[in-house]
Formats: sequence, C-alpha cells, structure tokens
Amino acid sequence: MATAATASATAATRFTLLAGAGLRSRVSRLPTAVRFQRPRGLTTTALLKTVDLKPKEQGQPETLDYRVFLVDGGGRKVSPWHDVPLRAGDGAFHFIVEIPKESSAKMEVATDEAFTPIKQDTKKGNLRYYPYNINWNYGLLPQTWEDPTSANSDVEGAFGDNDPVDVVEIGERRANIGDVLKVKPLAALAMIDEGELDWKIVAISLDDPRASLVNDVDDVEKHFPGTLTAIRDWFRDYKIPDGKPANRFGLGNKPASKVSLNSTFLFSLKHRDNSCSLMVSLFVSTRNML
Repeated sequence: MATAATASATAATRFTLLAGAGLRSRVSRLPTAVRFQRPRGLTTTALLKTVDLKPKEQGQPETLDYRVFLVDGGGRKVSPWHDVPLRAGDGAFHFIVEIPKESSAKMEVATDEAFTPIKQDTKKGNLRYYPYNINWNYGLLPQTWEDPTSANSDVEGAFGDNDPVDVVEIGERRANIGDVLKVKPLAALAMIDEGELDWKIVAISLDDPRASLVNDVDDVEKHFPGTLTAIRDWFRDYKIPDGKPANRFGLGNKPASKVSLNSTFLFSLKHRDNSCSLMVSLFVSTRNML
C-alpha cells in the first residue's frame, strides 16, 4: 500500500490524517511528532461508538466563551477531530458539523484547545460571521489535515491550508453544531484561498431521502440541479463584501468526480514509537475530471 501511495503522490493532492497528533500550527511547527494525550480512561478511536456521540454546549451562543464539546455515551469528552474515526464503513465517512445550513456564525473546531471543541471564530477579538447564510451543512472530516508542505502540481502548485478537510453536505435536513453524520462523498472542489489549497468535499448524509439517488457529479446535477455551481459561487464570493478578492478554483472550475475520489483513497498506516498515534495519508486524484 505504501508503494501505491508513493506512486500516486506526483499526480495527487495529499491530505494527512492524524489521530493522536495535529494541533493547527504553521509550517515551522508541523504536528507530525506531536502526541495527543488522552486523559486516563478516555475511549479510544478503536472503541468509540459514534452512534452514542452527542454535542454538549457550554456557555451562551454567539459569545467568546461558547463551546460545543462532543461527549460519548458515558458523558466523557472526546475530540471531534482526533477521536472520531474517519471511515464509517461501506465507502462512507464520518462528518462533523461545524456550521448548520442557513446560518452565518463562522464556527470551527478549536484545534489548539483540549478536546478540540467547536467555537465561533474571532478576528481582533470580535466574533466572525459570514456576510450571508451558508446554504448547506458545513464542517470537517475527522482525522484529516491539509498538508502545508505538500504542493499539488495539478492545482497550480498550491500547498494545503493547514486545516482539517472541509465538507459541504447537501442534504435537506438542517443539522446541529457538533452532529456526527455518516456521509457519501460525491465530488470535490479545489478552492484556492489566498494561494492555499482548501478542498471542499461535496457529500450527502446517508439519512437523506435522496442519498440512494446520488453517487457522482452527474447524479448531483440531475437530482440537485445547480447545487455544485451554487457551492462554488458561494465560496468564491463570500469574502468580497469584506473588501477582499474573490477566491479561485483550480481544475478549470470543475468538480472532481466521485469515481476519481473513490478510486484513489489510498491509506498508508504508520505507528510512531509507543505513542499509539496514527498517521495516514489520503490521496485524492484530480486526473479524471468531468
């Protein structure tokens, strides 16, 4: 498997999946050797029952102190980034909801806090909001990280944005902050934000009534007409009201197909000394575009 992953690296975008490592940092402080210390008795990823995971609020929404933690069936805090497994079985993935559809508060996992709760982002001490509502559930793939040291030759040589991989979930239900959903990947958009590559994985919850109807880009265009264009345009333009330039998209502004995504999900597992942390490399091909 490592050989296959190495061979794909020159024509693929590299995401690094981290369980047990990975506080957000800049290139000079990359998290490849950082250990995530779990308190004694905490459920490990291998034993975690995602069906029992529930969000737990702390503080008042839209305040600097507001946090949404994830707790297991025993009421213990777990990390939505480090502890929730990526794979959900049968080709599905787990998705952590940070921002519910039709809301504007810019919520994100606090990667530098214990248990990485979800909080509202700030700038210069002020809470951040999008200029208008986001129309889909938005969040992250657990145990992922876009590598800022790896350039993608297929997307203008852009480097990863040093954050977890983003998901745009197009189902009809408005989820809650901290929900853990099982989703099916359908497409990927290669957004370039201030020179950094920030993939947007378009997916649908397996619980959605139309989930069985969509499996790739063509299906999305048929059953959710205009949605992929709307997602691209939303993320292209949302910074313009703040006086910033529009974001750009690689791959000719077209989505990568779900077939391409599934065919190149290559995993290379490597344990680090005795820390029991796990580093996995995920490659998303950009060669078979629609």
